[in-house]
Amino acid sequence: MSKIFSRTLARKRVMSNDGMVIGQIKNLMVDLDTGEVIDLIVKPETSFDTSGYRMDGEQMLIPFEAVKDARDYIVVDRYLSKK
Repeated sequence: MSKIFSRTLARKRVMSNDGMVIGQIKNLMVDLDTGEVIDLIVKPETSFDTSGYRMDGEQMLIPFEAVKDARDYIVVDRYLSKK
């Protein structure tokens, strides 16, 4: 994936690669030593089943390696998201 600025990700909606809307991005988790993005912190849609996903309270943690595209939506591989 090409380089993008974090501010372009602010408040974007997250969708799985099979077209299911997961939620809205709230923040990023970054490794301060390397600057590498580790996780997307996502507020899930109320209708989205979060079982099997890593959670931090009410928010989902989606590994950045699951991100496939970041244009109108942030598209993630649903199976890579479950770690």
